[in-house]
Order: sequence, then C-alpha cells, then structure tokens
Amino acid sequence: MVAARITVNGKESPISPAAPHTTVLDYLRERGLTGTKEGCAEGECGACSVLVARPGVNKPTDWVAVNACLVPVAALDGQEVITSEGLATAGASGTPAVLHPVQEEMAVRGGSQCGYCTPGFICSMASEYYRPDRCARPDAADGADSEHGPNGFDLHALSGNLCRCTGYRPIRDAAFAVGTPTENDPLAQRREQSPPEPVATEYTQDDSAFLRPSTLADALRLLRERPDAMVVAGSTDWGVEVNIRSRRANCVVAVDRLPELRELRVESDHVEIGAAQTLTEIERRLDGSVPLLAELFPQFASRLIRNSATLGGNLGTGSPIGDSPPVLLALEASVVLADADGEREVPLCDYFTGYRQSVRRPGELIRAVRIPLPLSPVAAFHKIAKRRFDDISSVAVAFALGIEDGIVRKARIGLGGVAATPIRALATEAALEGKPWAAETVAAAARVLQAQGTPMDDHRASAGYRSAMLGQSLLKLYARTTEEVSS
Repeated sequence: MVAARITVNGKESPISPAAPHTTVLDYLRERGLTGTKEGCAEGECGACSVLVARPGVNKPTDWVAVNACLVPVAALDGQEVITSEGLATAGASGTPAVLHPVQEEMAVRGGSQCGYCTPGFICSMASEYYRPDRCARPDAADGADSEHGPNGFDLHALSGNLCRCTGYRPIRDAAFAVGTPTENDPLAQRREQSPPEPVATEYTQDDSAFLRPSTLADALRLLRERPDAMVVAGSTDWGVEVNIRSRRANCVVAVDRLPELRELRVESDHVEIGAAQTLTEIERRLDGSVPLLAELFPQFASRLIRNSATLGGNLGTGSPIGDSPPVLLALEASVVLADADGEREVPLCDYFTGYRQSVRRPGELIRAVRIPLPLSPVAAFHKIAKRRFDDISSVAVAFALGIEDGIVRKARIGLGGVAATPIRALATEAALEGKPWAAETVAAAARVLQAQGTPMDDHRASAGYRSAMLGQSLLKLYARTTEEVSS
C-alpha cells in the first residue's frame, strides 16, 4: 500500500503523521496555509473553503469548493487541492505575486473588511469562476434576475459563505465583475485533463484507521468484517460530529469514490441515482428533468455542502429533518441496499423504522436511489425555515400530484420535521384522490394535513406552528396551480 499523500497548490506532501480524523482545515493550517480559517466547524460559514479537483460534468475536471473543516484529510489521499494562497501566480524573482482575477476584483471593489471570511469567499467564487457552462445572462444585466450577474455568475455559489461584517454588496459586485478565464490560465487548462483517479487508502495512526476500498465488493467484504465501521461519503454529517461532539471512530470506511455508487442512469421506467453522487452532480446531470428534485436542490443547505453531500448520506443518517426524504417519498422512490450476499430494493416508505433507525442491516450500504417514471406533473417542495437558504427545516413538505380533467387522480405527499421519521401524509392523499382539484377539496384536505404526524415543540418551531404550516403548504400549492392555469 502506497503511503497516503495529498497535492496542495501543486506540491505533494505526505498526510502522515496526521490522525485519521484530522480535517483538511487543520492539516493545512499546521503547514502554514492559514488563509483557510475555522469559523463554525460545522459547514455553515465557508471560511474554510478550498478547491478540489473532481470529475467534471461538462469537462473532464471541475474545480469544486468544499468545506475543509468537515473533510478528513485522509479522504483526499491522492487528490489535488488549491487554497486561497495557491490562486495567485508567482511573480518574477523579487516581484510580488500576481493576484488571481477573483482576488483582484475583491480587492478593488472593497469586498474584504475584517478579512477573516475573505479567503473562503475567494475559493467559492473561484469555483464558480471556473464553472465551464457559466455564460453571460442579458436578463441579469437588466436587473430581472437578482441571483445571477450579467457575467452568468450564480450567487448560490456563495450561499455557504458568511460575512460577519455584512459586506455582501461589494462581494456581490466583485462576483458580478469577474470575467472569463484566459487561455493560459493554468487552472482553466487543468480542467481539460482528467482528475486524479481515486486510490485505495489504508491509513492507520494511533490504532485508528481510515480505509477507502477500490470497489463495492471490497467495501462490502470490509463492512462484513468490521460491522462497527463508520461509513462516510461527503462527511457533511460525520464531520460535524467529529468537530462539535468530539466523536471518534476506530475505523472509517469512505465510499464516496466507489464507481458503483457514482452512476446516474435514466431508464424507460425509472431514474437510478448512485448513492455517492453529490447533490451538485445530480442537479447538473439531471438538468431539471425531475422537477421536484430541481426545487429541492437550491434549498438544500448551501452550494458548499451540496458539493459534498449525497443522497445516500442524507438517507443513511435517518434524520427526520433531512430535506431529501420528503421529496423522495413524494416521488415514490426506493433504495437499493447491497451487502456481501447481494442486493434488495426497499420502498422508501418502508425504509424508516424509528428515530434515526431504518431497515438497513449491519454490513449493508445504500447503493442507489430509484425514482419510478413517469413523474406526476404537479410538483412542489416547501421548506419552512428561519432563513431562506442554508438552514435546517422546521417543516418540509413535498407534493407530487397527478391531475387530469380537473380531478386528482394521484396524490403523494412527503413530510419532514413533524414526526420521529420522514413520513407520507397518507390520510391527506386519500382526502385528495378522486376529488376535484377545487377550493373546497383543498380546504378540507388542508385540515386533514394539519393533523398529520406528531409535531413537537423545540427551538426551531412550536408544534402548533408546524401543524399550521402543513395546512398552509397545501393551500399555497393550490393557489400556485390556480394562478398557472389562469395565466
């Protein structure tokens, strides 16, 4: 087994003697790359963001911004990382470095105040700067689109970055002013070459191990031998446990680069999404072809999190407030579970058995999520939270309705945040199906929906508020569909 190594700003270095739980953030700072900061240690502020070379959607390589505070450095064995220090171009002998275009715009437009968050903003901005399909948007130049610049810059790229000095306007100005990479830009040229291949990793220090098998079969054999192992993909959940709760695992098994978990196929009767595809990859590869997922993605945490988070991870944690389960329940999705003996397919409505519990057995992995086709034409995802983006749901409601000739032929409704598990609103579905899609039907079904689940009082919302939002979400959907029909 080759010793674990990582390439940072073009220089390869050993990962040893870092402990297996050491984050990329701590590894970089211990080596003097202090532009990467720790602000929250849970992926909410973006002060720690760095660029990683990942398989591209439109080109062989994408420069993807990730939260360095969440990712174990061992997870980047054999990979390439660029920090804010690595973006500038070295000058000739005795002359200062030449700022990267993103750094230049941030400087001249006053995008840096105290400067603590600036390197993280710059890395997230650089990821969007190098997005291959970014192109000019004339509608944004007219002010018709406040979330995209005339240069095609998508402000959602910065949704995971927090400026504590509230200097967002000049940061936005800098984002909307950057041009396109030049032909001799080395990071732009790097996109034309394949990213580093995933390497099998067996990194052990202080009786703890970080393991990355090379195939699904190897992973399943390993999990049979080590049923106590912690399985991680994007590490957006486990990284928080490590940082905030000081949790440690004797054995961590990484499945994020397994080829068998990274496929996305559209068949005649279903869409199959590999459990280790990141949400950003799914969003860009589906390109709106599953409208309910397209509504989910912009509301799921932030771009920084979506660049690492996976559907397999979101379902594997079993959280009742995860954003993807309500959507997948409404889509009648199933999960494909694999172990060393084979595979089985379980409808998602039968998957959750209790708070953070499921039918998944020790040694099993979620290999894929399957969504049956055709899709119901009326779909919506309503997330009720204190912030518009980058927040945890108080309530999440997903609708998928089939309405023909004014009659609700099929209704599927997924709920999150109102029970110990994500649930289907079965009573509400029954109250809608076979009835006219009319105000009276919807008002009656909304009262049924208000009574679904067992909502509780906590610091995010009261039980009464959660119930009220359930009913309002159906009324909102009806109002929207009525407007669409009348227009």
